[in-house]
Amino acid sequence: MARQEIPGFCALCRSRCGQIAVVEADRLVAVRPDPSHPTGAALCVKGRAAPEIVANPGRLLHPLKRTRPKTAAEPGFERISWDEALDTVARGLRAIADAHGPEAVAFAVTSPSGTAISDDIRFIDRFINRFGSPNNVYSTEICNWHKDHAHAFTFGRGIASPDFENAGAVLLWGHNPSAAWLEHATAVAAARARGARIVVVDPRRAGAAAHADLWLRVRPGTDGALALGIAHVALARGWEDRDFLRDWSNGPLMVRDDSGRFLKAREAGLDAGADALVAWNAAADAPAVYDVAAARYDCAGADVALTGARRVGGIACRTAFDRYAALCAAYDPARVARTCWVEAAEIEAAAALLMRNRPVCLYGWSGVGQHTNATQTERAIALLYALTGSFDAPGGNVDFGKIAAPDVSGAAFMGAAQRAKALGLPERPLGPPGQGWVHSRDFYRAVLEKQPYAVRGLFAFGANVAVSHADPATARRALQALDFHVHADVVLNPTAAFADIVLPVCTQWEREALRFGFEVSQQAEELVQLRPAAIAPRGESRSDAWIVFELARRLGFAGDFWGGDIDAAYRHLLAPSGIALEELRARPEGVRVPLATEHRKYRARGFATPTRKVEIYSERLLAHGYDALPGYVEPALSPEDGDAIYPLVLTTAKVPHFCHGQQRDVPSLRRRMPHPLIAIHPGAAASRGIADGDWVEVVSPKGRIRLRARFDRALDPRVVVGQYGWWQASPSLGLPGYDPFSGEGSNYNVLIGDDRLDPISGSVPHRSYLCDVRPLAAPAAAGRD
Repeated sequence: MARQEIPGFCALCRSRCGQIAVVEADRLVAVRPDPSHPTGAALCVKGRAAPEIVANPGRLLHPLKRTRPKTAAEPGFERISWDEALDTVARGLRAIADAHGPEAVAFAVTSPSGTAISDDIRFIDRFINRFGSPNNVYSTEICNWHKDHAHAFTFGRGIASPDFENAGAVLLWGHNPSAAWLEHATAVAAARARGARIVVVDPRRAGAAAHADLWLRVRPGTDGALALGIAHVALARGWEDRDFLRDWSNGPLMVRDDSGRFLKAREAGLDAGADALVAWNAAADAPAVYDVAAARYDCAGADVALTGARRVGGIACRTAFDRYAALCAAYDPARVARTCWVEAAEIEAAAALLMRNRPVCLYGWSGVGQHTNATQTERAIALLYALTGSFDAPGGNVDFGKIAAPDVSGAAFMGAAQRAKALGLPERPLGPPGQGWVHSRDFYRAVLEKQPYAVRGLFAFGANVAVSHADPATARRALQALDFHVHADVVLNPTAAFADIVLPVCTQWEREALRFGFEVSQQAEELVQLRPAAIAPRGESRSDAWIVFELARRLGFAGDFWGGDIDAAYRHLLAPSGIALEELRARPEGVRVPLATEHRKYRARGFATPTRKVEIYSERLLAHGYDALPGYVEPALSPEDGDAIYPLVLTTAKVPHFCHGQQRDVPSLRRRMPHPLIAIHPGAAASRGIADGDWVEVVSPKGRIRLRARFDRALDPRVVVGQYGWWQASPSLGLPGYDPFSGEGSNYNVLIGDDRLDPISGSVPHRSYLCDVRPLAAPAAAGRD
């Protein structure tokens, strides 16, 4: 058969890079970047390894059923037909739901930012909602929740797209785009080349940090203090955008000294609506009434005072902005330097670089989110960003125009009473459980302790909780205790090994996928693309969407799944855009829909927050017992506690060679990173008798594992960086796998406890724990080279 070059996009990570799949004789032989695609400037090593991923001899190719107990060393999987597998799954799910309610079946969906589940996640969400389970172990609290949801406590929405093309300064905070979002890395490099200033906050000198104008080597988990310290300098110098803060934040609103709540107009004896609030009219030296619904004062906006303490109607108050400024005033550069292990001069320099080179665009991710103080840290960074006045301005973080498409997640299928059963919701009412995204710790408790009720079943779509979440030992006990467990995946991972039924999922190059927009720019958002299947699925593997639609039919949900017709679902999604499915199939490069970028939309619409303004002060958080301002709290495990047994700060980061806990069995990738590593400063290693390349034992208050030392002179000697996600062997290279549950293995999460969490989100301290690193005796490490 003739050589074919098929346009598409890679779904392995958030970058969704444009690609050309090269097919010969019905085999995928290569993948290369598609420079005509808005995200096609480059392709990472993972994307280029596509032919190996497809041809991987370790792939799941047929449905399997367990024949041995879940406590057995081997599951005894036997091949079965798709009909038997799907009928068994439908019966098992229905039996639990009928006897105990649909909440007794939990789901676990892997990350769409680091796997190709993004192709079909909209249909998986619809299935979960239609089934009626409020419990999806989605891992969002250690991935995107803080940037996409905690950010909304301030701006009323998740973090908007950085407009790298027009930014004067770029702030990357806990985000290494070279490993997590290649198109971001390309855009940052282009911004730097045209003169934009780059500021990177990261414990490691990785990615953009190596070429930044300023790299702040923050102590892991102290980012909130650093944000307050930079804000301190900006406010002390008068560099903040006071017009933006006065007009578009809730900074001018009066906060009562006695209760910490906003002063209501009626409490001050003013004639106004029940929900109206109070500011101060500086021109008239009198109270000003703020109509929340209209987002409008009863005086000229320019007359409203941003600062000041007054008695209004006999009630002592001060502005919300005053309270924030007072908080920042306590975080002078010298104090922050001691806390964060950065130089005071660097804090001053960061404020100057950002405030003097506006507009500023910002992006932060897991480096911010995997700590026990993550939510308020996100708030502190968001408020620092608010001081720049760059939100939704050209060169700032912009809500680009988007192609109209309906939401098919099926949220309306589940009523409020059923959603209220989400595990962990009473403990974290403002956190992920409110969206049905539950914590693995709460899932384990429901399985093992039957609290607050028993969860008896699990349906996992690619999620590998045994490796990707803290406390794998408890994960194993919970997985062994389930009455019924289904796992759909490309390979048999350690979590799938406990399943009763395993369903083989095809790779992205073997299925269609519909995508509206590619996020990184207005041009990228204008593209609709139906990626064709470059080759037929290997074996009997099928897409997640096919699995969901088949199960929906067996469970009696076909009417809610377009009669079981995926093409009909695609047509429904495309209807508002006016694009025909047949046109997309005829044009695999995609169809462009011209859109306009509207900047500063808040001027007409306000913000989707309780006060309709940027929330410097969050009464919503206060009402639930949290701080209304983002005061800094030390990580739950802190070197400030003076623990001599565990003197090192342990953190981690994504390895660019792999997608989280996947692909160590892909030869070209494993050659680049053959062993699980821990980065350590040479000085810290020398004091422990460790040489570069030695196998070492890493010990924490929770457990111990083995990793291989790699020297990194750029690290703070008090910080080490361990790699996560290691379990797979590479038989073709003769490289071993690692027991994910044992101290003899290399599963980073054996080291991490989940007993102390962020109080709002439930985030686990994957990136700010304590440990020590010890030499490993040569005999114990035999055979590991």
